[in-house]
Amino acid sequence: MAVNNPYQSYQQNSVNTASPGELTLLLYNGCLKFIHLAKNAIKTNDIQAKNTNIQKAQSIVQELMVTLNMELEVSENMMSLYDYMNRRLIEANVKNDTAILEEVEGLVTDFRDTWKQVIQLNRQKQHSKGGMA
Repeated sequence: MAVNNPYQSYQQNSVNTASPGELTLLLYNGCLKFIHLAKNAIKTNDIQAKNTNIQKAQSIVQELMVTLNMELEVSENMMSLYDYMNRRLIEANVKNDTAILEEVEGLVTDFRDTWKQVIQLNRQKQHSKGGMA
């Protein structure tokens, strides 16, 4: 059953046409969204929504772990941080702890903001190379 929702079509197109760097940015943003929803669910005592959204955030963190290029030295550090975030999400889920979610949210926000800068720098390099040709 197809849904003719322009927003859903736009979202699907965004994912289908995104570069690998942009996909990573989408993953970070999705993770932040689910953490935010989980925090709200804890505040409203909606245990099912809390659990569902934390599990979605965990799935994103696990996807980020799987996509790391372990041939790069920085990937080992990222793997450790992602593993830590994943364990903290599990703990937040068990304890219904918004403070832990805020800690993970801070880490994901830092990663996302850094990743945005990397994408912008790469675009600037590509544009400057294009202008020199």
